[in-house]
Order: sequence, then structure tokens, then C-alpha cells
Amino acid sequence: MQGAFYTGTYRNLFAECGYSQEEIDRRVEDAFQTIFFGPEEDRFYHESGSDMGYLEDTGNYDARTEGMSYGMMMCVQMDRKDLFDRIWKWAKTYMYQTSGPEAGYFAWSCAPDGKKNAEGAAPDGEEYFAMALFFASHRWGDGEGIFNYSAEARQILHDCVHKGEQPGTGSAMWDPENHLIRFVAGCDFSDPSYHLPHFYDLFSLWANEEDRPFWKRAARASREYLHLACHGETGLSAEYAAFDGTPQKTPPHLYGGRHDWFYSDAYRTAANIGLDWAWFAADEWQRGNAARIQRFFSEEQGGRTDGVFLIDGTPVEGMTALHPVGLLATLAETSLASDGTHVQEWVRRFWETPLRKGGRRYYDNCLYFFALLALSGKYRIW
Repeated sequence: MQGAFYTGTYRNLFAECGYSQEEIDRRVEDAFQTIFFGPEEDRFYHESGSDMGYLEDTGNYDARTEGMSYGMMMCVQMDRKDLFDRIWKWAKTYMYQTSGPEAGYFAWSCAPDGKKNAEGAAPDGEEYFAMALFFASHRWGDGEGIFNYSAEARQILHDCVHKGEQPGTGSAMWDPENHLIRFVAGCDFSDPSYHLPHFYDLFSLWANEEDRPFWKRAARASREYLHLACHGETGLSAEYAAFDGTPQKTPPHLYGGRHDWFYSDAYRTAANIGLDWAWFAADEWQRGNAARIQRFFSEEQGGRTDGVFLIDGTPVEGMTALHPVGLLATLAETSLASDGTHVQEWVRRFWETPLRKGGRRYYDNCLYFFALLALSGKYRIW
């Protein structure tokens, strides 16, 4: 089996479940319109001045590189260059750092007025910025200055790999020895949901020529790493994990405490496996792991998506999921890889679930929209 990168054909699981192309197209467009232009209580994109805009984390009242880069990916997939450029200019104006050890990276959190809440960077933002910029370059062509998309993407990736090679220049976002993405630059552990081998395979074609072998190795290392980070029976991964895949239990004073469980960040791992298989079909293991995680939630949880678990499936007492709609969306997206018996069950459940409302809607609805794109065959390599 070959992925869409080789065939140019993107699987439409909604159509396979019997939904018409007209209603699929309308569903995707309506969700996009709600996120960007819906009523104040539903949308989370906001314009800023005459030529900028940002996506707000409605649960934490800030703009994050995660959401900004996600917004750019949404816009390039939907052919909305106007919105893409607004978001990118906001990120470069307020988040991008030009001095100190974080120079070349983006501050991971800013207030809606652009003031930095933190100086540190989160690697998942950088990798999505770079991928969205490459896609923009290929879809719309490069412009001038910060809108020379491909040059901006290459510079981001150069800094992610090479920072720290000279004293006083900070730290790289990927470990130079094992080629694994770090949770934050310079730390000695990872976040399984940051691993996007389908992006790295493309970076190996489009990054600076001298860095292309690094990205090819990174793609292979990430696929192998997920074998270690995902539990052999449940398919679950932790939010943070050591470089050997062991769940990382951080102390209370660091990064908000323990993250050795299947919780908010970790939902993305299943979705990433689904999209990697759809694009490249490079690792047969992904099919079985996708089936395992769907089986766990269908057969052991009765379809519920409100629990918190250790990766062996042990419930964490006293905790409930902050983002049950986001989890449902990722379980549907992993259907792109699954060779199990619950594929259409999760696609149909997702189709029947509306966008989330309320204060926590940002993260859920980002994952929701990416699942819509992926399952409709509209999440494409440009």
C-alpha cells in the first residue's frame, strides 16, 4: 500500500461511510466559518489592526504558537491566503524573538495584546509554522520579506537543528544524537504528540540542503520512537515521555506537574499516526496501534471519551478529560490507519458530534477541524 504522497489520492472516509460529497464539503466549510467568523461565543480567531489576526486559547486567554501555527495550517488547506498572512504577521510581530538564547524561536504564549507571557518556545509550534509556510509557498508562491514563505520555513528549521552549536546561542529543539524532538529546547525528554514523521519526510525534501539528511533520519527515528512510547495493548501514549519511550512523571514545580498519563497533549498522537499513514504508509505497525487505541475506547470504555488513564489503561481516579470532543476527533482520525473493526464506528460518531462550545472550545475544535480535513481527504500535501 502507498500513501497519498506517492499516489496523489487522499482517502475520503466520510464518503466511504455513505455521506454525500455535498454534505461533506458543507460540513468542512461551516466548521471553518464558525472558527474564524462565527459568533463571539463560538469563534476563536480575532482580527488585530488592519492586517493581523490571532487564534485565542479560550481556556487560558492567550495566543499560543500551537494555535497560531494550527490556524495557518487550516488557512493554507482552505486556500485562505488573506487569513494566513494576518496570522503569520501577528506571530512574527509579537512572538518571534530576535535576541538572547531564544533568538530565532517564537515565544510560546502571548497575551491578546501581543505582550509575551513567556520567553521559552514550544517545538510543536515551530514544526507546524515551518510546514504551513512550505505549503503556502507551493500553493501561492513566495512573496517579499516575511511573506517569502519558503525562506522563512527554511530558517525556522535551520535554527531548530543548529542552535547551540556555538556557545551562548541557546539549544536545539531536536536532539542531535538521537534525532528526536524535545519537549522544549535543551531538555532530555520528549512529547510523543510532537512527533510528526510525515512532516519530517517533507522537510527532508525542502529544508536547506545540508539539513535534509537530518530530517530523513528524524522521520525514521520518530516512527521508531512511537513504537516505544505507545503501550503494546492499549495503544495509548503519555503526554511526556523519556527518549526510551517511558512515561515522564515531571515534578510538581515543573511544567504543571506529572504528565505520565494519557491526557490532553497525548490525544494528538493517535491523529498524527492516522495522518502519517494516510500520507506515507511507511510503517505497518501504525495500523495495529490505531486499531488498539480504538478497541480500548470502544470495548473497554464503552465509547466514552471522558476518562484519564495511565498508558496501560488504568483509570486515574478523580480526573476527567478536559477535552472529550478533541479526543473523539482524534480517535476518528486514527481510522485512516486502523486495520481494526471500529473504523466506521468512530467516523460516524465524529460526524454526529458538533463543534464544542464554551470556554474550552479552542483545543477541541482545532483537533476537530484537522479531523474533518483528514477524514474528508482535504488535508493535503501542497
